[in-house]
Amino acid sequence: MRERSRLAPPPWLVSGLRPQTAPVNWAAVARACVAMSAPLAVGFAMDRPVYGALVSMGALSGVIGDTADAYRMRIFNIAVPQLFGAIGVTLGTLVFGEGWLAVGVLTLVALVSGMISSIGAVASVSGLLLLLNAVVGAGLPLPSPWWKAPLLLGLGGMVVLALALLGWPLRGGVPERAAVAGAYRAVADLLAAAGSDAYDERRQDVTQALNTSYDLVLARRTRDHGRNPTLVRLLAQLNAVIPVVEAAPAAHQRGRPLPEAIPAVVRALADAVEQGRTDLPCPDLPRPATPTERAVDDALRHAATVVQETDPDPYNVDDRLGRPAALRIRIRRTARSALLSEASWRYGLRLALCIGIAQALVSLVVVDRSYWIALTVTFVLKPDFGSVFSRAVARGLGTAAGLVVAAAVLAEVPRGWWDVPVMMVLAALIPAFTAKGYAFQTAAITPVILLLSDLLNRQGIGLIRPRLVDSLIGCAIALIVGYLLWPESWHTRIGDRLADSVDAAARYVELAFGRDGDQVERVRSRRRLYRDLSAVRSEFQRALTEPPPTGTRAAAWWPLVVAVERIADATTAARVRVDHGAPPPAAAEVTAVVGELRALADGIRSSEELVEVRADLKGDDESVVEPLRQEVTAARAIASPRP
Repeated sequence: MRERSRLAPPPWLVSGLRPQTAPVNWAAVARACVAMSAPLAVGFAMDRPVYGALVSMGALSGVIGDTADAYRMRIFNIAVPQLFGAIGVTLGTLVFGEGWLAVGVLTLVALVSGMISSIGAVASVSGLLLLLNAVVGAGLPLPSPWWKAPLLLGLGGMVVLALALLGWPLRGGVPERAAVAGAYRAVADLLAAAGSDAYDERRQDVTQALNTSYDLVLARRTRDHGRNPTLVRLLAQLNAVIPVVEAAPAAHQRGRPLPEAIPAVVRALADAVEQGRTDLPCPDLPRPATPTERAVDDALRHAATVVQETDPDPYNVDDRLGRPAALRIRIRRTARSALLSEASWRYGLRLALCIGIAQALVSLVVVDRSYWIALTVTFVLKPDFGSVFSRAVARGLGTAAGLVVAAAVLAEVPRGWWDVPVMMVLAALIPAFTAKGYAFQTAAITPVILLLSDLLNRQGIGLIRPRLVDSLIGCAIALIVGYLLWPESWHTRIGDRLADSVDAAARYVELAFGRDGDQVERVRSRRRLYRDLSAVRSEFQRALTEPPPTGTRAAAWWPLVVAVERIADATTAARVRVDHGAPPPAAAEVTAVVGELRALADGIRSSEELVEVRADLKGDDESVVEPLRQEVTAARAIASPRP
């Protein structure tokens, strides 16, 4: 047993390869089957299999980008990247066979692709398709004239978009209602977990559900002229669950479960939101006796009242992060600052250097199907998609697994009409496996790309070996040039962001108990803090999948992330208790807590290692902030930076 443990791979290596537990989107599976097999059937019927393969290749890009739930967002998630993909394949086609000119053009395209990827999710996919299609256009002899390839690829993306929008007339608004209802159900699970060890995990689910719901509702609201009554009502219902979320930490501090009737009421509200009903009976709740119980009771009754409203006040609804009217301005400013940031330039230069080296290599050395090297670099070197190291490992293993399937298909299935049912099966695996992780997605995409490549080049089983060799070369370039030679500062990547979150926690404490405390600003501060902590947690989870020293350092700092989240919960719980009858803390107590948090943030910014530091926090044991003092003391003791 001991010998097997020695031979087992390290946890940081296998953590990124475990299948994720996520539901399969069966509608996306059906769309992928139709969108990628139908063009092949039409191509064979018209005796133009190359055209059918190009349309299917464009549909593949649409299938990968079809990740939104709301119908309006699907237009942007699919159509905008397709436009960039058309630009990319046009540029690639124009420099096909031009040697060093192609190297220069693709390097410049990689720089632009990398820089725009930092703006947001749609921009990231757009930058990906811009570079991918440019590489394909520069590496494959596509049909002439130059406009045919972008037209056919774009047509494939439009097929996916058309299929995705088929249900809009019948299901318009359903994704938004489902997202808000999902937030209510996450809150119900949180209340059911109060007083148990499962509470922290459920809190993470609530943060993610609220982030998704606000983003979805506000993204649609900013695109509607005027104030859409349906969206105003959804936003009011989403805001109404916030007091319930704020009461949950106080309920958790009691150390015992809440009555089952309380989460049951929240689940009933979730069903009403999802179904658009307003005929709800009065909530049957136990009689409250303590400040915490009164907080939970008041929050639930308020949420029930709002859910039953058919026409909430449109001018008394904000997003708990700022007015929606200012959202477009903030988005433009965020995009401009992201595009011109140091991180944007750094990633763009990394990607450009790797693509330049990949293209220069194939210009100097004869490599079969050389464009696969640059394709691999593009897929792997996407920091916003996850750890570069773990993605390189996952892509290598996923490619190997996909090649086994591809070898069987290319060797045993005759080219022609048999490709249509085979494509239906292989295409269905892409959205199904994408939910499981990057290695699984790569394993599903590899045989599809090889089948389409064979229709374009007619090399059959001869594609297998070059595909494996080129993928390994691309992974090596991404690991060596894009990862090992660019040692990012721990502070730049994670430390500064965590320090900013600790500062935000200090500001939240000030707003919760200081003189300048304002209820609306306090709620916004809490939402921003939890959203920031969610982003920090995601970054740490990526770092945990990397080899030492990054992975080991992330593991050492991980307790501090959890401690800051618990500090935010303790602050919320204390504020809720004060709002419902508990005496407020003394100003000196608040000042001492804020001072310790500021000191912790400063230490994080100036340190690489962690040591124990004793916090000098004393006060009345019966004070409402005593649990908060304990959490701050624990944070300073278990994970304080070394001077």
